[in-house]
Amino acid sequence: MGKTLVVGAGGVSHAAVHKMAMNSDIFTEITLASRTKAKCDAIAKSVKERTGVDIKTAELDAYNVADTVKLIKDTEAELLVNLALPYQDLVLMDACLEAGCHYLDTANYEPEDEAKFEYHWQWAYQDKFKQAGLTAILGSGFDPGVTSVFAKWLKKHKLDSIRQIDVLDANGGQNDQEFATNFNPEINLREVLADARHWEGGEWKVTPAMTHKVEFDFPGIGPKNMYLMYHEELESLSTHFPEIERARFWMTFGDAYITHAKVLQNVGMTRIDPVVHNGVEIIPIQFLKTLLPDPGDLGAETKGKACIGDIATGQAKDGSGEKTYYIYNICDHEECYREVGSQAVSYTTGVPAMIGAAQVLKGNWREPGVWNMEQLDPDDFMDMLNKHGLPWQVHELDGPVEF
Repeated sequence: MGKTLVVGAGGVSHAAVHKMAMNSDIFTEITLASRTKAKCDAIAKSVKERTGVDIKTAELDAYNVADTVKLIKDTEAELLVNLALPYQDLVLMDACLEAGCHYLDTANYEPEDEAKFEYHWQWAYQDKFKQAGLTAILGSGFDPGVTSVFAKWLKKHKLDSIRQIDVLDANGGQNDQEFATNFNPEINLREVLADARHWEGGEWKVTPAMTHKVEFDFPGIGPKNMYLMYHEELESLSTHFPEIERARFWMTFGDAYITHAKVLQNVGMTRIDPVVHNGVEIIPIQFLKTLLPDPGDLGAETKGKACIGDIATGQAKDGSGEKTYYIYNICDHEECYREVGSQAVSYTTGVPAMIGAAQVLKGNWREPGVWNMEQLDPDDFMDMLNKHGLPWQVHELDGPVEF
């Protein structure tokens, strides 16, 4: 159905490309490109062994727009799936505009020299993509991504409006590492150590990172401490669902993770500005990334489950008053590894990237412009979640959350 260029060869890409290959009726030709071609070749080898599908590989500096344009044209790609670093979102969008290619990513842009991820840089491309007759889909991971589709599905099928929403992300996985992040260490630590922000009463409320903790009993996992933090879907949900009075994001962390993260921050290892070491300029957090385990390599030793979902309260469509629903997925690390060789965190981002890309290639999401997931029809996406490894369930709760 469509030729696809995937940029980036990390853990998420590993999962996404395997799932694309398993749906070769949709993804008729796949090219995987990265600065390090050897990483692409390793994924291609695994895909061939597991699925029998051949994928092409290429070396690409994603910051070089001209090179990306050439690769898009050489591969005749209909869609570029950006699974590289969020620093590269804008240059890849520029390349798609120049080459006449649709675009999809899993995380919004942030400048490399400032830990500030917001959508306004990408939303500014709305008119450019409309005029070019091209579609750009933002944030087709799990959170953001599936969590936004969950909210849209609730608004379409259960609730006329959403008064408040909480996105809850719990990783109950365990491995043998003293300290390891769930995904790219540089991006993870920048995100976790930023001030917490949530939307309430028409404005952003700001609190210091890792200071607001609540225990929650997660389905399939059990009680876990979750911390209030900022995540980009809060911005898009509060923008596109203006009736929302409060939107919050929560993520679970163990005590050891919190201790390590705070110590690393206190000694300056999470700094994102250059420092001079032995006459050489380095960025501490990028050096730290080279020391920490690559999350993509931890699949074989990670056990346990992840549970991610939304708790939303609003007026019921059937006129019965206000109702609260909890909609979520439970994902098993070991099952993910058996299927595609990835742990659940990579899987829960990679599979929605594949499904979002399928929506573009199938023609379901083809309106020209730049779109967040909650702006799009959710039904086929939700059906594909159930069919391709991320089954979801929804339950009515007794009332709004009290935390």
